[in-house]
Amino acid sequence: MSMSLDQGSELKTHKRTHTGEKRYKCQLCQKSFGQGSNLKRHMGTHTGEKTYMCLLCHKSFARRFTLERHRRTHTGEKPHRCSLCQKSFAESCKLKRHMRTHTGEKPFQCQFCQKSFDYDCYLKVHMRTHTGEKPYSCDLCQKSFFQGSNLKVHMRTHTGEKPHSCDLCQKSFFQGSDLKVHMRTHTGEKPYSCGLCQKSFFQGGNLKVHMRTHTGENPFQCQFCQKSFDYDCNLKVHMRTHTGEKPYSCNLCQKSFFQGRNLKVHMRTHTGEKPYSCDLCQKSFLKGGNLKRHMRTHTGENPFKCQFCQKSFSQGSNLELHVRTHTGEKPYSCDICQKSFSHGGILKMHMRIHTGEKPFKCQLCQNSFARGSRLKIHMRTHTGEKPYTCQLCHKSFAESCNLKVHMRTHTGEKTYM
Repeated sequence: MSMSLDQGSELKTHKRTHTGEKRYKCQLCQKSFGQGSNLKRHMGTHTGEKTYMCLLCHKSFARRFTLERHRRTHTGEKPHRCSLCQKSFAESCKLKRHMRTHTGEKPFQCQFCQKSFDYDCYLKVHMRTHTGEKPYSCDLCQKSFFQGSNLKVHMRTHTGEKPHSCDLCQKSFFQGSDLKVHMRTHTGEKPYSCGLCQKSFFQGGNLKVHMRTHTGENPFQCQFCQKSFDYDCNLKVHMRTHTGEKPYSCNLCQKSFFQGRNLKVHMRTHTGEKPYSCDLCQKSFLKGGNLKRHMRTHTGENPFKCQFCQKSFSQGSNLELHVRTHTGEKPYSCDICQKSFSHGGILKMHMRIHTGEKPFKCQLCQNSFARGSRLKIHMRTHTGEKPYTCQLCHKSFAESCNLKVHMRTHTGEKTYM
């Protein structure tokens, strides 16, 4: 059987797909091709020639199939359909990637940590976590990023642009993902649920942190004292106890604090604001924790129980002090006389014996005292207040110790021989 010249040429070209022969070489970059038509298309990358033009928008392309793919952006045509979920795509490569959501295939693997990805672009970005490469830099502040999309979002911190707006409250966000999370505050949706206690969360990151309450994991460790924390922000605050850094300062009295929330509470001492009110007695507090402790005076709740004598307390700090009566622990020592104390406040008062400091001053007579309790008693000499009354003869006293001595006149007790 005779073969035409064209058929012989096609067969010859086809054989190169088996032999790997690439006889057509680019004279500019030395890249080789199996077919002359491929070389011709390749030359367009050097010449910039784009011979295929879209008649609708006049955009030009170097290849016919690229033009055909582009036309679908006008027509909306999506000829590539998933056989499993019927979702359609304009490009075959996008369908191919989509199929991995069904098969779970992740063909792109990191050579350093063996982590796998379904997209090659995801692997490319991941590799930068090993190499440290951050090719996208901000021209304004020189900050660099792994991905171009991160730089794009970062630029909005300079321009103030927040293109993603909530239709319900008009609040705006830098990123679409932030708006998506925000919308859950309106819908109440909490799609991330704990498999152990069924507690649900708006964000996956919050669930991840919550799981540490079950596992006891504290992945953030202090390099100085090896103390561990469940949140990186808690470690950051803790580090300031070593460095002494107090970045939050009061503009009125210049007092500084480790945390911003402590400054916020402190400002209420200037404004007089007490936003936490008791529903039972209307007493108000600067802190929510103080209100919570106060409520126990109404309920009688003592949730902190001593393991030695089963005595209960309304506050954990009181239990901690009480336990020292069993253990004999006195962790607070005077640097001058080496005397030890179970409570830091007692050491502070003791130090005034050495320094002579008397910080509590009477506004009426300028008399000073080392303790606030002594000033309170002293003020009764001005007010005439005598709050301690004998139940037998109704005589009153300014101090409880004076009432105690007086009672001996009724009982006949003679303590001192």
